[in-house]
Amino acid sequence: ACIRVTVRVHKERQPQRGRVAESNFPADAESGQKMITRVGFVALATFYILNAVESFNPPFESPATVTVTSRVTSNLNLRSTRRLLAQGRGSSSASNPTDTFAARRILRSNRPSLAPILAYTRQDDTTTLIQPKLPEPKIGDVVRYYDIDGGSNQGQTLVGKISFIQPIRTSADSPSSNEDGTGRWLVEITELEDVGDGYFAEYPSRKRRKSSLRKLEELAPLPASFVRSEDAFKVPTKKGTNEPLPSHPGYDLVGYEGPMATQINQDIVQQDAENYSQVKMSLIKNAAIAGAMGTIIADLFRGTEDAALYFLGALSGVAYLFFLGIKTDTLGSPDSKLGSNVSNARFVFPALVLVGVALKNMMSGDLNPVTTPGIFSTVTPEQFASVMIGFLTYRVPLFVSQLTPVLSESASDMIPGSAAMAVRLAADAKSRGVDVSALDEKANDGLTTVLLVSGPESTGKTTLVNRLLEEDSRFVRPILVDRMVDGVKFEQKEARDEFLQSDGRFGLAKEGILQAAEKAMDGVDPAEKKVVVVDADADTAKKLVQISGARVIGVWIGLDDLEKFESRLKSKILSGAVKIPDDENEDSVLRAKVRQVVKDIEFGVVSGVFEFTILNEDIDDSVRQLKEAANYCF
Repeated sequence: ACIRVTVRVHKERQPQRGRVAESNFPADAESGQKMITRVGFVALATFYILNAVESFNPPFESPATVTVTSRVTSNLNLRSTRRLLAQGRGSSSASNPTDTFAARRILRSNRPSLAPILAYTRQDDTTTLIQPKLPEPKIGDVVRYYDIDGGSNQGQTLVGKISFIQPIRTSADSPSSNEDGTGRWLVEITELEDVGDGYFAEYPSRKRRKSSLRKLEELAPLPASFVRSEDAFKVPTKKGTNEPLPSHPGYDLVGYEGPMATQINQDIVQQDAENYSQVKMSLIKNAAIAGAMGTIIADLFRGTEDAALYFLGALSGVAYLFFLGIKTDTLGSPDSKLGSNVSNARFVFPALVLVGVALKNMMSGDLNPVTTPGIFSTVTPEQFASVMIGFLTYRVPLFVSQLTPVLSESASDMIPGSAAMAVRLAADAKSRGVDVSALDEKANDGLTTVLLVSGPESTGKTTLVNRLLEEDSRFVRPILVDRMVDGVKFEQKEARDEFLQSDGRFGLAKEGILQAAEKAMDGVDPAEKKVVVVDADADTAKKLVQISGARVIGVWIGLDDLEKFESRLKSKILSGAVKIPDDENEDSVLRAKVRQVVKDIEFGVVSGVFEFTILNEDIDDSVRQLKEAANYCF
């Protein structure tokens, strides 16, 4: 049909070119026939393609199917319009120009386009999303729950911490739980106090803590973080309402099998039992020794009779500790009740001693020392005091054992930094059973001792270091890299940022510090130790303490008043020692220097690097203090 229409249009319209639509076919008959054949094959192929598309029936409706169907319908309308236009070409009359122009408009509006084919189509809304797995509850979780009141349907929103989880016991007739896991677990919650800004804290001891019971399905976990500075939990809240935002809508109810049992290491339990036995025997032994020493002292100052009463009281104190140990031994065991009853006998021992003294006095007849009736009608005040002081002697070793760690820690704090650290390390090694005497053989650990002298600008630390080097030959300077002597090495280290400090001419590197003491030992008695002294600002000190292979002894040089810093800096500026940039003045440079001094002082205080601090008011006294501090390097 397409070939027939094309041939007819060509033959009828060839003499009348340009009337309605010009023909591009050549006038030559042979070439025109070839062109007609090619057009016919194209039309025939198009026809088969359209029929194939029309016969395709997809198993489901989709946006892509609608697009293809609309294009098929459009192509059918297009063929009809072209047929109408061809008929208009064959007519020499212009009686229907409106139909012809309408046909042209349809042709233009139906030009092929890739937009419908390449357009994005949204996926089906019925796609199933993977839900995140719900967490399992743990003791200590911060959760959101609701109270029965609060002015809303759900109740007042509260925040609490899980303190206990237990199963809900049910009767044999009723099911233990539902298929969705509800009704299985009961949770005890300790309420947290809302202190504002999303912080929730535990109630202080002076306030009664509130706790409540909720079913597990009524709780929602909160992503809380404990903030130590606020001593409270930070909970994310909804903007505007201050409502806590849970991380999940609830807990996993189906797969939860209860709190996980903590695995107990029996070796640790056995070791703790041995330690407990040692502590118990040590307390009893120390109480007996204290009682014996007290008896000797009482005999020297009060006589034999008071010393004997003191000794009996001390024995009752030792018996008190022994029976108290019986109670602690049986705690948590089936014999705990029996042990508690037996241990109550410990209160009888001091009373038995006093009863024995009273009977002795009554049997003495005229020798009865009691002469005044009253509360002490059977024993004298001196006898009562001797027995009770002897009984309370068992508390002396308890008090000493509790006070010793505090005293030893306070004593170590009074010792300067490195020595205090050595004392603490030795005490720790002794507590772990390490042979401290064998540590002396390993004192040479291969580390290079470095005396770091640092401080803010204008404190005089360079002067102190120079005086120390001049007056004590045990200290040496680090080896610097000179750009003029070894420019290649200087530029390599500068490019690799390996300098701890550099002024453009000289550079201080790690190797220059660690190798300075070793090179200074050439030709010197090996028993004489050399220590490297580094005069460093705060920035260099920050880098120096991070290098490996060095044992740093830090000395901080400072002044006791910020105004003294400002006065010394102003003198340096006026003397020309400090260059003033073109775009600044003396006041701006001074303010910048003071701000840097404050930052350096903050570093010296909080870094923990410096064991010694010297306030450089008098140069001679400061040199003496620096020498004393430097002696700790040896």
